[in-house]
Amino acid sequence: MNTPLKNLLDILDLEQIEDDIFRGNSPEDPQQRVFGGQVAGQSMVAAGRTVPVGRHVHSLHAYFIRPGDPLVPIVYTVERVRDGRSFSTRRVSAIQHGKTIFTLSASFQVPEPGPEHMVEMPAAPDPESLPTTRDRFAAIFGEKVANEYERRRPFDLRHATPLTYEAVGKPELATRESLVWLKTIDKLPDDPLLHVCLMTYASDMTLLDTVLLNHGLAWGDARTIGASLDHAMWFHRPFRADEWLLYAQESPTAGGARGLARGQVFTRTGELVVSVMQEGLVRVKGEPSALRHPFDA
Repeated sequence: MNTPLKNLLDILDLEQIEDDIFRGNSPEDPQQRVFGGQVAGQSMVAAGRTVPVGRHVHSLHAYFIRPGDPLVPIVYTVERVRDGRSFSTRRVSAIQHGKTIFTLSASFQVPEPGPEHMVEMPAAPDPESLPTTRDRFAAIFGEKVANEYERRRPFDLRHATPLTYEAVGKPELATRESLVWLKTIDKLPDDPLLHVCLMTYASDMTLLDTVLLNHGLAWGDARTIGASLDHAMWFHRPFRADEWLLYAQESPTAGGARGLARGQVFTRTGELVVSVMQEGLVRVKGEPSALRHPFDA
């Protein structure tokens, strides 16, 4: 298996240290703070391990409270709020240094029949026809950075719209929408909770970029800083994270140093499987300078 993907699966495989208490670690690669998708994905693992067999997550609602320290394990405590005949509710707190850094509530349901409808998937080029993110990084930052990206990637991402780094200073590339194909690099086991947790992780990788694309900004332009504030997801239908999924994202509004982004995830056959909403802190100070790549310390 691809090493970065194996490392991610290891990170999501939490250690149980007591009833309803789990411990998770962060990647060894140095970074300033824990990636939001990681703590969200690990929280979903913790919640899912306390739910009766046969109940599948249908929604999560989360708040990012403090930056996570990547050098210290994260302790996850799960509160079993309720187990009803059809639904189970869990509340998870992620704790470091004695303080809560993240909270998540998740609801699980026994599969039931009912009326069905969904919106149509937006038109997008086939993922195989699009350049890899590695090649686009090479064009922007050079081969060394592109190779570092390739070394770390657990997902294959193919953008049908500009990267934020490509749109900096180019008003003609500004857009309120972003279309990204994604899947894990290698095949995965059949565990449905694992696929949900990996999509939870991936959902935080590009969503706030849609706020920046409106304004020709990028996290590496030396004047834009931000962080995820909250995150919500609804899981409508089964899916596999190791098969191509189209992540259609847009930013309907920004203001007050906050930007709102929403996303819809479709299978390649056009089924809407996940909906996502996120608000993030976006502050802009000073003037743009030379772009910094995402692996700068």
